[in-house]
Amino acid sequence: MEFLLNLILLIVGFIMLVKGADWFVDSAAGIAQKIGIPELVIGLTLVAFGTSAPELSVSLTSALKMHSAGITIGNVVGSNIMNIVLILGITALICKIPCQKNSLVLDIPYMIGATVLFIALGYFGNSFSNVDGYVMVSLLVAYIIILLVISIRTKTNLFAEEDDDDEPAENLTGFKLKLSKIKDAWWFMTILLVVGLACIIYGSDFVVKSATAIAKTFGVSDRIIGLTMIAFGTSLPELMTSITAARKGKTDIAIGNIIGSNIFNILCVAGVTACFVQISFDGFLVDSFFALGAALLLALLCYLPGHAIKRWGGIAMLIGYVGYMAKIFMTQGI
Repeated sequence: MEFLLNLILLIVGFIMLVKGADWFVDSAAGIAQKIGIPELVIGLTLVAFGTSAPELSVSLTSALKMHSAGITIGNVVGSNIMNIVLILGITALICKIPCQKNSLVLDIPYMIGATVLFIALGYFGNSFSNVDGYVMVSLLVAYIIILLVISIRTKTNLFAEEDDDDEPAENLTGFKLKLSKIKDAWWFMTILLVVGLACIIYGSDFVVKSATAIAKTFGVSDRIIGLTMIAFGTSLPELMTSITAARKGKTDIAIGNIIGSNIFNILCVAGVTACFVQISFDGFLVDSFFALGAALLLALLCYLPGHAIKRWGGIAMLIGYVGYMAKIFMTQGI
């Protein structure tokens, strides 16, 4: 009975995290637009936060409240592995994924560099200190500034999102028009902002506590739970977005979004968490090298002629993921 309750709390927690991040970002973006903040700045901050909000809230909660480095680091490393070999692997089976020029020139090298730095900082100190956290956050700020400069020079919003479901305001009538006005009202956006933030905070608390309890029930370490169950749950937004985009044939920005998420997972999630508390790296060296291998595999596929991940590349990624899952569970003795 206790296991079933914890499983329900885990699922509810993931739902709260995903929806809470959506509501928080949407409402904050709406309020920012009303204040007059440029759309580009909104994209470079709020959309980026929305991508990493589930991972960040879970990692902070596990580190500060539960003192569990296994969940904190496992969440970061596991999410980065899943983002590439699982999510992009599945997406590539549906249709070919082109790699944008900006990803080839900036994003992929930055992601590989961030992953190497993550391994180096963790290995030589066997933990991430406050100083390590400051270094990672500084590199995150530098990355955002570079994106801002590129966006200004090319006059494009690198974080722009398409929404085919919204009708133009002039085409709305009756109930739909009233609903549109309510959604655009200050009071509604403020309520949604508070509710979204509350969902993120309490959702992460549910996820960490229930996952820890499940781990103890089955005798599984926090490291395994962080690398698998929690990493999968916090990567659900990227998974659903990528599959939906693939089914609609809109995969142009899929690689860029995944790479951006991985960069933010390392420099923002691990970096911000390390700014508050020292995090042990013990037991994560092999997993981190697998994350680096996944990043290098992505780079190889993107730099090959055609600059795209084809079906055979997706199959290779999924085989690698299955092999990795088999490895960690065999090591655990499951």
